[in-house]
Amino acid sequence: MDRQTRIPVAVLGATGMVGQRFIELLQGHPWFELVGLGASERHGGRTYAEVSRWRLSGSEMPASAARLPVVPCRPEALGGAKIVFSALPPEVAGDIEADFARAGVAVFSNAKNYRMAADVPLLIPEVNADHAAAIHEQRKQRNWSGYIITNANCSATPLVMALKPLQEAFGVKKVMVTTLQAISGAGYPGLSSYDILDNAIPYISGEEEKVERETLKMLGRWDEGYGFTDAAMVVSAHCNRVATREGHLECA
Repeated sequence: MDRQTRIPVAVLGATGMVGQRFIELLQGHPWFELVGLGASERHGGRTYAEVSRWRLSGSEMPASAARLPVVPCRPEALGGAKIVFSALPPEVAGDIEADFARAGVAVFSNAKNYRMAADVPLLIPEVNADHAAAIHEQRKQRNWSGYIITNANCSATPLVMALKPLQEAFGVKKVMVTTLQAISGAGYPGLSSYDILDNAIPYISGEEEKVERETLKMLGRWDEGYGFTDAAMVVSAHCNRVATREGHLECA
């Protein structure tokens, strides 16, 4: 696609670390053109370079993003975008993402709010692309012209990628997984250095439950008229935070 035919997109929660990762991935993208950045209303009227400190090591703030004005996360403020990638925190993501879907925008969410909703696909295209059919039911039930698709928990995603071929070839009845998760997963500013330095924390609030539930949904099936059915397996997760900056390890 040339620049004139690329799809206009925006990032919500653009000043956080996940939002910055979206911006980095969208730089020079062959399909998408970044046209808008949404964040807290206190940043309104200033450029992204003025309000955001780039925190991703090994890269610099893209010049194309640096020049963009930061606007409130409202559909009317980002009216040029057909797709939004949401890096909003769960405290505010639910209502804002619904507003965009209601306004006819396709929302791809990193937040947990809609992951387990009965009409929202929790999607990994290589694993469960057929779950995208739930969008039709979602639009009908919620009277939206747009839609919401969510990604999975950062530990559930690689687990499901590994389990899917095993499930298809042999069937899987029970899974036990232990995660060693980097501090990047806690966001910025993350954990106190006194808590994590030379340490492993054997508990991440809510993480084990998310890994267990989301894995079953993604490996399950979608049937028109019946909805999602969880995979017939038992998943037990044990999640730990370790003193590594980026990159999670799993043993299953």
